[in-house]
Amino acid sequence: MRIGVSTLALYPANLEDVLSYLEDLKVEYCEIINEYPYHDLERNIIDSYKLKINIHAPLSDINLASSNYAIRKSSISQIKKSIETASLMDSEIVVVHPGTISVMAAKFKDKVSKDCISSLRECSKYADEHSIDMCVENMPHIDGFLCQDINHLKDVVEDIDSFITMDVGHAHTNQYTVKEMLKLERIRHIHLSDNDGSYDSHNAVGSDNIDFKSLIKQLNKLNYKGNLTIEVKNREEVLKSLEYLKKIL
Repeated sequence: MRIGVSTLALYPANLEDVLSYLEDLKVEYCEIINEYPYHDLERNIIDSYKLKINIHAPLSDINLASSNYAIRKSSISQIKKSIETASLMDSEIVVVHPGTISVMAAKFKDKVSKDCISSLRECSKYADEHSIDMCVENMPHIDGFLCQDINHLKDVVEDIDSFITMDVGHAHTNQYTVKEMLKLERIRHIHLSDNDGSYDSHNAVGSDNIDFKSLIKQLNKLNYKGNLTIEVKNREEVLKSLEYLKKIL
């Protein structure tokens, strides 16, 4: 298992400062959320560091399930751009959020679901063409968010022939146990943060009530070789998370 850190904790610091900081911590890679101020990445800057890079497609104003055709097509275009960036930066994966149901669209959820799967399928095919594994992320317990149900997510990624980013914190807000989370096939990548089950608070790993010891034990049994990305709120929580993980890995 390889340990990495998301730029979420260090946003909006200059990318070179972020990479220098993480390299000093001796983590293996950085997951870059590919939107402003990290929207235009330069290969020469990335290559000046030993860190490996993962790409998380943009979050802001993106909705692959939008009932507005123009918004949906624009969102697909942005995901494809991140896939191209991932290919240029030698990222093995690109993490994608599945989209949301808007207030007005709540009256035709079946259509929204079909549009979402259509969008994801198009992005997954584009990722295959660029030799990138697209990982669809399960969402937290928030009204309107698609793929909160991890079993539904399993069906989606099988349908579009893609992979899963299992966000442990998100799954915990939907009352899934660690055992249930890891029963899913096609998990290619894992996000780590902690919470009390009521809200996706992105607390330091090991600071709340998610059973990370059981998680690591089961991942070892499964011979998991993928990435574990710490996705917390600030530098202090990055340090706390790394310290905790060193004790249980």
